[in-house]
Amino acid sequence: MSTTGQGPSGDSAPAPTDDPRAATEAPQAAAEDPRAGTQDPRAAAEDPRVAVEARARAEAITYREQNRKDRAKARTLTNMVWALLACFVVVAFLMIVTWRPKEEKVRAVEYTAQLQDARKVAPWVRGPEPMPAGWAATSVEFRAPEQQPITWHLGVVTDAKKYVGLEQSNVTGGEFPADKLGRTTDDGTSTVGGVTWQRKVLLDRTQENALVLVGSGVTTIVTGNAGYPALEAFALTLR
Repeated sequence: MSTTGQGPSGDSAPAPTDDPRAATEAPQAAAEDPRAGTQDPRAAAEDPRVAVEARARAEAITYREQNRKDRAKARTLTNMVWALLACFVVVAFLMIVTWRPKEEKVRAVEYTAQLQDARKVAPWVRGPEPMPAGWAATSVEFRAPEQQPITWHLGVVTDAKKYVGLEQSNVTGGEFPADKLGRTTDDGTSTVGGVTWQRKVLLDRTQENALVLVGSGVTTIVTGNAGYPALEAFALTLR
């Protein structure tokens, strides 16, 4: 009796496979599948080099960017320094070219006409006759009788650019000198043309003095910063 190879149920048993590719592909798939817990050796060997190269490129980019910023900053500072230096040179050149010594200009005024008119009203008014050489009148004022008290003023600049002022009034009290001179202290006397004047030092003004003459109902003051000799020379010309 021969055997037919049937199982107990009478079905045929599966035949074992004889395909050699199935036997070789299964291990390869297991090696390439990351889920199988294995990894390609070449990929594992290339990853460190990639990381090093990426880091080197990043550092090179950072260095070039910082170097560009540093050079731009240096160029900006250098340009600023040169621009300021150029401005200083231009300003200095203009100052040298355009500089002129300032001369104090004296604006002289005509006073003789007002002096004559004042004498018609107040014969005691006095003025320089003649004006010392190089001196110039710069201000003049006469206050008429209806503006009591009567006052006469003449301001003069000397040839040394100092000031001398003549003040006169028909007030003989101390209020007129106090109004024109402020606080004063006695400083002796000066004799001018045989007439004695009282010397005064002005306490409220720097380096100013005055000669004061009171008599015949009139107060005459010669004051300024020209010094006593100049004040005396001016007083000598008063007529």
